[in-house]
Amino acid sequence: MGCSECCVRCLRGVPYASLIATILCFVGVALFCGCGHEALSGTEKLIEDYFSNDFMDYALLVNVIQVFQYVIYGTASFFFLYGVLLLAEGFYTTSAIKALFGEFRTTMCGKCVSATFIFLTYALGVTWMGVFAISALPVYIYYTMWSACQLVKNVPDTGISFDDICVDARQYGILPWNASPGKICGLTLAAACNTSELESTYHLFIATFVGAAATVIALINFLLCLSANRAYAKEATETKLCEELRAKESQELRQLETRH
Repeated sequence: MGCSECCVRCLRGVPYASLIATILCFVGVALFCGCGHEALSGTEKLIEDYFSNDFMDYALLVNVIQVFQYVIYGTASFFFLYGVLLLAEGFYTTSAIKALFGEFRTTMCGKCVSATFIFLTYALGVTWMGVFAISALPVYIYYTMWSACQLVKNVPDTGISFDDICVDARQYGILPWNASPGKICGLTLAAACNTSELESTYHLFIATFVGAAATVIALINFLLCLSANRAYAKEATETKLCEELRAKESQELRQLETRH
């Protein structure tokens, strides 16, 4: 066998659907975890500088942010390992590998492992749909603040009073209602709008939202690949059993004919 034929044969054995899903999963989780971590840090700084004068007003929020940041570290590690395991599962169960090494009968352990991966991937997919929905909330909050900043920059054109343009963090549940000041208006809002933290945090939350969406798509793709490979393995096993039974029956008939 030549080198080119060997390369083509090896390339035929790559589970491209699982590979694409793995890459998409890694990219999505990297965006969600990396950008989410930095966006939470930027949110904490904005609240500390503009929305509250007392640390006790946002002490709970700081604790929640720190917990989420630690959860992000664990999430990144888990999905890296899980993505590698799913890719390995794709290599060993794809039809291209079976065609490369020949048909084989799947064991009960292999069937249990495939079923476990399908169940875990389904559970993770449902969970990440919730994460995807929740990640849209900070995007909406920062969009309203960004819209207020656009009004502040165009006050002469809109005819709105400068001091009437406000952003209240308390109405989103970020701060308690007794927080002081809790909202920023006029010049304070204009100062916050001119900081680099606001724009960068807004864009980071958008990237976090996109990362969550990419992870959901990757998990759905993984689920489709696992289900298809399991169905193929079941069909191949049943076909192999039928062929063995027919071969055994033919052999018994030949033996009977020989005796007679």
